[in-house]
Amino acid sequence: MVDKNIYIVQGEISVVVAAIKRNSRWSTHTPLDEEQDPLLNSFSHLKETLNNIKDLSDVEPNVFLRPFLEVVRSEDTTGPITGLALTSVNKFLSYGLIDANHEGAAEGIENMADAVTHARFVGTDPASDEVVLMKILQVLRTLLLTPVGAHLTNESVCEIMQSCFRICFEMRLSELLRKSAEHTLVDMVQLLFSRLPQFKEEAKSYVGTNMKKLKMRAGGMSESSKWKKQKRSPHPPRHMVNSPSGQMDPAQSSTLTNNLSDGVPFIEQHNGGSSTLPGSDCAASSISSPTTDSGLDTGSKTTSKEDLTDLEQSSSTATTPVTPSAEPGRLESQGREVERAQSASVESIPEVLEDRDLLADQSDSDYVNPRGVRFTQSTQKEGAALIPYGLPCLRELFRFLISLTNPHDRHNSDVMMHMGLQLLNVALEAAHIAPYQSLLCLVKDELCRHLTQLLGVDRMNLYAASIRVCFLLFEGMREHLKFQLEMYLKKLMDIITSENPKMPYEMKEMALEAVVQLWRIPSFVTELYINYDCDFYCSNMFEDLTKLLSKNAFPVSGQLYTTHLLSLEALLTVIDSTEAHCQAKVLNSAAQQDQSESTTVEGDSSVNTITDSTTGGCNGQNAVVSESRTACPPTSGHLMAEKMRLGRQDQEETDTAEKKSLKKPHRFTNCLPDSQELLEIKHKKKLLITGTEQFNQKPKKGIQILQEKGLLSSPMDNNEVAQWLRENPRLDKKMIGEFISDRRNTDLLDSFVNTFTFQGLRIDEALRLYLEAFRLPGEAPVIHRLLETFTDNWQKVNGNPFQSNDAGFALAYAVIMLNTDQHNHNVRKQNIPMTLEQFKKNLKGVNGGNDFDQDMLEDIYNAIKSEEIVMPDEQTGLVKENYVWSVLLHRGASSEGMFLHVPESSYDRDLFTMTWGPTIAALSYVFDKSLDDTIIQKAIAGFRKCAMISAHYGFSDVFDNLIISLCKFTTLSSESVENLPTVFGSNRKAQVAAKTMFSLAHRHGDILREGWKNIMDSMLQLFRAELLPKSMVEVEDFVDPNEKISLQREETPSNRGESAVLSFVSWLTLSEQSGLRGPSTENQEAKQAALLCIKHCDPEKLITESKFLQLESLQELMKALISVSPDEETYDEEDAAFCLEMLLRIILENRDRVSCVWQTVRDHLYQLCVHASESCFLVERAVVGLLRLAIRLLRREDIGSQVLLSLRLLLMMKPHVLSRVCREVAYGLHELLKTNAANIHCTDDWYTLFSLLECIGTGVKPPAALQVANTNPDIDTGAQSDSELSSYHQSEVSLDRGYTSDSEVYTEHGKSRMPRSATDVDVGWLVVGKDDLDGSKAAVTPASKPLSHPLINQYSLTLGQDMGLHDIKSLIKCVDSLSFIVRDAAHVTPENFELCVKAIRVFVEASLNGGYRTHEKKKSHKYDSKSSRLRKKPREKDGTSRRTKASSQRAARSHSDDEEDEGVPASYHTVSFQVSLDLLDLMHTLHTRAAGIYSSWAEEQHHLEDAGRKIEADSQTLWSSCWCPLLQGMAWLCCDARRQVRMQALTYLQRALLVHDLQTLDAVEWESCFNKVLFPLLTKLLDNISPADVGGMEETRMRACTLLSKVFLQHLSPLLSLPTFAALWLTILDFMDKYMHAGSSDLLLEAIPESLKNMLLVMDTAGIFHSADSRTGYSDLWEITWERIDCFLPRLKEELFKQAVIPEPVCNVPVEPVPPPTALLSTLLLPFLDAGTDRSSPVPPSKPPMPTPAKMSPPDSPPPPLGQSPLILQPLASPLQVGVPPMSLPIILNPALIEATSPVPLLPRPSTK
Repeated sequence: MVDKNIYIVQGEISVVVAAIKRNSRWSTHTPLDEEQDPLLNSFSHLKETLNNIKDLSDVEPNVFLRPFLEVVRSEDTTGPITGLALTSVNKFLSYGLIDANHEGAAEGIENMADAVTHARFVGTDPASDEVVLMKILQVLRTLLLTPVGAHLTNESVCEIMQSCFRICFEMRLSELLRKSAEHTLVDMVQLLFSRLPQFKEEAKSYVGTNMKKLKMRAGGMSESSKWKKQKRSPHPPRHMVNSPSGQMDPAQSSTLTNNLSDGVPFIEQHNGGSSTLPGSDCAASSISSPTTDSGLDTGSKTTSKEDLTDLEQSSSTATTPVTPSAEPGRLESQGREVERAQSASVESIPEVLEDRDLLADQSDSDYVNPRGVRFTQSTQKEGAALIPYGLPCLRELFRFLISLTNPHDRHNSDVMMHMGLQLLNVALEAAHIAPYQSLLCLVKDELCRHLTQLLGVDRMNLYAASIRVCFLLFEGMREHLKFQLEMYLKKLMDIITSENPKMPYEMKEMALEAVVQLWRIPSFVTELYINYDCDFYCSNMFEDLTKLLSKNAFPVSGQLYTTHLLSLEALLTVIDSTEAHCQAKVLNSAAQQDQSESTTVEGDSSVNTITDSTTGGCNGQNAVVSESRTACPPTSGHLMAEKMRLGRQDQEETDTAEKKSLKKPHRFTNCLPDSQELLEIKHKKKLLITGTEQFNQKPKKGIQILQEKGLLSSPMDNNEVAQWLRENPRLDKKMIGEFISDRRNTDLLDSFVNTFTFQGLRIDEALRLYLEAFRLPGEAPVIHRLLETFTDNWQKVNGNPFQSNDAGFALAYAVIMLNTDQHNHNVRKQNIPMTLEQFKKNLKGVNGGNDFDQDMLEDIYNAIKSEEIVMPDEQTGLVKENYVWSVLLHRGASSEGMFLHVPESSYDRDLFTMTWGPTIAALSYVFDKSLDDTIIQKAIAGFRKCAMISAHYGFSDVFDNLIISLCKFTTLSSESVENLPTVFGSNRKAQVAAKTMFSLAHRHGDILREGWKNIMDSMLQLFRAELLPKSMVEVEDFVDPNEKISLQREETPSNRGESAVLSFVSWLTLSEQSGLRGPSTENQEAKQAALLCIKHCDPEKLITESKFLQLESLQELMKALISVSPDEETYDEEDAAFCLEMLLRIILENRDRVSCVWQTVRDHLYQLCVHASESCFLVERAVVGLLRLAIRLLRREDIGSQVLLSLRLLLMMKPHVLSRVCREVAYGLHELLKTNAANIHCTDDWYTLFSLLECIGTGVKPPAALQVANTNPDIDTGAQSDSELSSYHQSEVSLDRGYTSDSEVYTEHGKSRMPRSATDVDVGWLVVGKDDLDGSKAAVTPASKPLSHPLINQYSLTLGQDMGLHDIKSLIKCVDSLSFIVRDAAHVTPENFELCVKAIRVFVEASLNGGYRTHEKKKSHKYDSKSSRLRKKPREKDGTSRRTKASSQRAARSHSDDEEDEGVPASYHTVSFQVSLDLLDLMHTLHTRAAGIYSSWAEEQHHLEDAGRKIEADSQTLWSSCWCPLLQGMAWLCCDARRQVRMQALTYLQRALLVHDLQTLDAVEWESCFNKVLFPLLTKLLDNISPADVGGMEETRMRACTLLSKVFLQHLSPLLSLPTFAALWLTILDFMDKYMHAGSSDLLLEAIPESLKNMLLVMDTAGIFHSADSRTGYSDLWEITWERIDCFLPRLKEELFKQAVIPEPVCNVPVEPVPPPTALLSTLLLPFLDAGTDRSSPVPPSKPPMPTPAKMSPPDSPPPPLGQSPLILQPLASPLQVGVPPMSLPIILNPALIEATSPVPLLPRPSTK
């Protein structure tokens, strides 16, 4: 089957042949003409060939291409025919008819390139001609972009590009065609540079030897851009041109040019006049040797598979049939001038021709010039291959593109420059140029230079394009362009800051865009910082740019433009990247923790997968290539290059292997210096700059300063200074010149010259280098010295090429003179510049009598003439620019030009430190000024990122700053409370700010410090405006039935500090205006929006999450809350309460570490409570808060005791303030005890709690020791004896305040340890100490002076406490608390037992008469002296007035009971009755359990063998600490005005006194039972306690008397053993007497005698009245008894003892009394006694708490028979039981009473023995 491709070719043949024949020329033709016509002839040959083959690949590509190419080359064909031939060629390429693997492919392709680039045709009209040119472009593009294009040689590629450029730049062509050429070029450049990695750099010697150069016109370019044109054709042309070198004579060329007419005169006149048409070369010259022609090694791996086939098939070229091609150029000889004149060709568009100095080139021996090598046919046969293109054509193209961008070249039009920039852009996008040294040096020098110059042009398109190219350069190659980048950035900064009004705004904008783009390159900013800011001799690029950007982000006019936003964006870029790195670090550290085990395994597998995928990819590419061979013109150059890449892994690997180990600049210790090192460098840099500035004024001074700072060694080291002078570019060159040329510094000059490397440099080159380093001074001797040193050095290092140093010196001087002569304007004005001959002549015989080498002199002359030696600081304009640039290149080549690449995030911390300030300021500004949503969002995102970074690095100052800025934007603090909901609700920006502020505080609260204050201020505003969620304004409360109250109380305007009148006026005016309408709907909507926003902000989370805060942040937060306290003028009580509540909630959230912050809170609460002079809502909340804390925190071991201790704050409060909050405290304490009683272990703590219960339940004054005196900070120590002030162990309490510590008031006498009632100094109690109270005074001190007895009188039933007013509900709650403790045996402990007993007694006193006292007091003081005297209870005189005053002050909340009038509600009685019964029951419970409890404690302690205070379970201890006080308490309730209570109390008392446990008491204790319980009770009952209930009182008195006699009789046995028995007995008789006369009814008159008879009979039976010694047989007692009884019952004696004769006494009572026979007593006392109750052994005085009194003998009465004072009980001089210092006490009996009723005069007080 015939190959389809053959048919395609045949079809194309017929099309072209038909067109040729159709042409008028062929209209009259014979077959012979067809034979003769070369074009038709070759087609017919081809037809035959095709008919004889089956497959197109059987013939060489050249065979079927040649006829078509001849048509293209032919000058005689018209445009349309040429166009058809071109279309055919294009089709062959597109269909892939030329097999890239075919041995003849390379040759065919070369032919095609040659023909198409030299296409000739007869022009018709411009439009048609352009169609042909368009087709030429198309073919060229397809040719280069199809796989076979890889066979093209370097020269062909250059010609193809040249053709395209010509079309591009020919302005006479249509726009469309030019643009097409431009697009074609873009694709070609893309292809060539995308293939760059497949090429290798050739050896140095080849570079530039034989490469043709691209150029636009012969005379236009500088030397470097001229190129030697070669036209090659694999087959020699038929018509050889006469001129051997291919030159035409000038006449020919000009004729052609001049004859061109009709608008296509493409050939321009050459300056030199000689020119050649490209087709005129001889064939031989077209083949160039592989050695010189290509940069590719023939066998190198980089050539593609197709390429290799050429080399194998190279010999086949020789056999190719040679067909003549129509050769243009002999126009005259053909004689058809007019027709020919229309002949057009691509080449003629500006023509590409030989240079006028071609001949000189041929003679140039330095280079192997391809023109000079003539290959003959035979040479080619021997195997010269066509070498595929490589790096040389790319380098030439690159060089040409760069030359196009030179703004100083007058031939470069804007279009050309723009085109050049565009194509460079493509090239840089497509390839990484840095590894190719030959390309890199072009970049470093010309390209960068042209680009910086282009930044100064005012044409926007060029400016924009150059910025784009710069970006690509610095993105990919900045490590090679350190100083170029610095220059570029400085240029941009100049543009941005330019004040020039002509500078268009867009240019500034683009410059900023450029900065932003660079900023976005990962690690760019970091590299700027480390390579410039941390380099001694570079500008602080990062710092300067940051300053510039931040300044630029602030609009001067207040109007936001894009430049401002761009500046902000650049600043944010740093923040963005830093934030991303921080996030990544956080994630990494988290991931590492998760996967520490599995990493190794995973790592391995991942590596494998990577390599697999890459190899797979390569194979895939191969496959693609093989397919593409069939057909398909690729879409773009880049894709084509990708296809051509094939499997070139091996080369890439070698590349990476070649990478050298990282080099580091000298200034760093390693490649990644740490921040500390950088800081030191920056510091050193500052010093260097100072030193440099000084040096530029006075060199010596500058050096001296640097020596002082230690940067230069002292004394001066010449080498070091010389080095510094060389490397510091900031130094003034003029000053360097002066300094080194100074006579005193000759050594320094030597060192300075030694820093240069002159070896191998010609003397003028060396001099050029030398003079660049400083400014040559003008004085001849100085110049002499400088040049002399120079030439000596040069001669030495170059091996003394001249006869003597003087010769060298003269030559050097001559060079300088020549330079001045050639380039100094002043000199040139006066005379003509020196010629070469003159120069040589001047130097004749100077070289030691001989001449210098003439060639050298010529070179020197030319070098100086063409390029001036520029003296620093001398020139301006372009010369200066060139000088500056050359200095820059020198620096770049030195070690200074080293540019460190560092990993991103290396110095984020340092960069952030430098940028955060400007960035946050700019963000704030933009946020404030902008209304655009996206910009606001961007600003917020910026804030969030800054926050994240500052949190990551722990920069709390940054975070505070941020929060403060945001607070400002929320408008919360600036708006008035009334407008706040409306303003905030309608301001979206403020809401965004608020949400951000709260979310940042939630997220990074840890590093917040100062900012807490601002957040809390905002919270307060929200609170005042009632925008906070309900849960935040509701707080716990003890008293309220819902247990919650709201902090936002419905308030009168006066609460806000306005006067009521004002508010009324404003209300009136308002109501007039608004017609009493409610708020408008907009306002309501705004408020709803505000509420919703705050809900989203979730401010409560700040409190709940505070437990996760770092301690420092937590302390700051607390400080912020505490700062809202009563000292400020703007202080508002509700605000303070709100802050207090937040503080308390925070403490509770942080219970786990409360010990760290406890002191702060305690101090705050102290301030609030103790310093409050009157009660208010805040004080109430503080008190409740303290209790809430105590309830929650007591469970915690570490803090429990401190918390309890802090409850003493309540006791330190001013009593009238405390009484106002007593109900809250009562309820709180109840809760506390219920939940935490088990956690309280220490007596001190129990003391605190019970004192509190007493103070609030009964209105007792708090202990004085705890009261803070108003006037002076320390309590008046006169009020305390030494033992009281047992100082308080926790010293913290009194740290920085003036008050004394919460010292405890204890005495530790004996076992008992009970708090005494301390007096309140303010009220003016007298404190009686043991020293000033002598017996006689005490005896007569009557109780009628209520204020004189502060101490507890044990012989009174009351504690003598100073009871104030009390609140009934509080009382009830406190009693509940007490009963809770007592009823649960677990809570009664040795630590709290006695305190508990005391407390109960205090409550008993308070509840007496149902607490009526509180109400009575309001009316009057009805108490007569009698009652008050006996109670020994001091009264508060000014109670009434204070009470009314206090109640009027109470703003916070009033308890109903206080406000009620004298009439007491009915419900009240039942309540108080219940309280009294409860108390009785409690006392009874304790009383009965006491013995058991104590014995179990003793046992427990015995087991523990505790060394602490011993617990005794004996009766004495029990009596003193438990039984006696409890009995006294019960007895006191027996005196209650309410009958039920009295009766109940008496029953309990009776039960208690007769309880079994009490039988163990001995005589002394029983005596004290009478003295302390029964006698005081009877005394009290004599008062008119309940005037209304007379009968009830009679009954009570009767029961009391009965009880007295029962107890007396039951314990008669032990009592008899007492020395004071007589006094006891007499006292009993005394009471019988009084009670006989007390009542109005007969009840007592009957009952008393009965009781008395009973007692007398029993005593008589017991033989107490008998005495054997006396005359009558009766004892003195008998006499005294009857003497007393006769006063009130004269007949009793006769009734009972009718017998006059008294029988013998049953027993003799000795002085030491012996108990009577038990049996007898038992029978007598049968009704009362159980058996075995008469334990009565005398007790030694040391043991009991009250030793028996000493025996007295009254001086003026007969000694009593029993040897004891029989009449009265002596005053006791013994320590009291309740913890007071020992002191004399008054006699227990009321002396007045006894005196009044007793016939026996009382004896004066006997003296102690």
